[in-house]
Amino acid sequence: MKEHILHPIPPFYDKDSKILILGSFPSVKSREQMFFYGHPQNRFWKVIAQVFGDDVPAAVPDKKAFLARHHIALWDVIASCDIEGSSDASITNVVANDLSVILDSADIRGIFVNGRTAEKYYKKYSESMIHRKAVCLPSTSPANAAWNTEKLVKAWSEVVR
Repeated sequence: MKEHILHPIPPFYDKDSKILILGSFPSVKSREQMFFYGHPQNRFWKVIAQVFGDDVPAAVPDKKAFLARHHIALWDVIASCDIEGSSDASITNVVANDLSVILDSADIRGIFVNGRTAEKYYKKYSESMIHRKAVCLPSTSPANAAWNTEKLVKAWSEVVR
């Protein structure tokens, strides 16, 4: 059953952020943890740690320290939507986040979206507002079974170029 949910997690960024990575909308597990990519089967933290040659952060404070150390801002394209559980395919009634909150505060040099759903909503709502293209990277979601961790790391290495 769908429910209307407001994005509960504030954006993570600071004035030194150079890279902005956007997901679509936080999963149930992420909403419970009040931080991004909280589902243990989502490969985001494992992939991004390998890309930067760093340890995989486990707890939320470690994840925040990792992001700050590597100048990464993290948020989602969607501010609120109707969604069933964590299913991107069920998303309707979308309101986009105002990315200027981050872009006006940090010197973001690259914008990346995590998967096709984030890309779809970024192109529909955000791109024309901020006049910046985003690079679509393959989703780190466990639902993206066609991409193993090794292939994801290779593709996500685009973030550090």
